[in-house]
Amino acid sequence: MNITVTINGTRHTGDVPPDLPLLDFLRGQGCLSVKRGCETSNCGLCTVWLDGAPVLSCGVLAVQADGRAITTLEGLQEEAAQFGAFLADEGGEQCGFCAPGLIMTVLAMARELDDPGEDEIRAYLAGNLCRCSGYQSQLRAIQKYLAWRKGER
Repeated sequence: MNITVTINGTRHTGDVPPDLPLLDFLRGQGCLSVKRGCETSNCGLCTVWLDGAPVLSCGVLAVQADGRAITTLEGLQEEAAQFGAFLADEGGEQCGFCAPGLIMTVLAMARELDDPGEDEIRAYLAGNLCRCSGYQSQLRAIQKYLAWRKGER
């Protein structure tokens, strides 16, 4: 099937099999931040934005994205670096494998939720698994980043 999508502001057209996961299509287009983890939509590693909303790209077919806008970490470098600095300062990024999916989710949450509390943050991030950090350092980084975005320093 022939599809046309906009990835990080650039139009891409391709002929894809009907069962190709969006994750594989994106990696084929050079979006290497989109990672394969569980392939069951449980770990968050493959998180991208589809029309601005976070989705797990291993659970979406490429043909379902036809005509839509996709944002990957490659398209959010400045914001990702800003949050990444908070994550590093709090020791929340150890091996870094989960970081792209986590960052995509946090940036989406920052756009969607106005001043989320700890319970809301935990609920929003429930599908992002990390095998190294223990989550507390990530939570501190998220809270500090959100406060910084608000100008509360």
